[in-house]
Amino acid sequence: MATVTVEVPESVLAVLRNNPDEFASEMRLAAAATWYEQGKISQEVAARVAGLDRTDFLLALARMGRDSFQVDFDDLDKELSRG
Repeated sequence: MATVTVEVPESVLAVLRNNPDEFASEMRLAAAATWYEQGKISQEVAARVAGLDRTDFLLALARMGRDSFQVDFDDLDKELSRG
């Protein structure tokens, strides 16, 4: 896995009451959830980005109030019209 270094002001960690490891975990989850919602990555890849298994990723999405499943309604209409 690649390593990425991100600099954030110490005040951000203080406001969030996180240590650097907790912040990194939250940032990975937030990025994974956002990219998953945008359809940029699959559920499986998002879970790996977040450092979770798929079940825990889905549970984290639920805790965050985010949709667990992405549906493209145009694709769904096409599938339904095929019978």
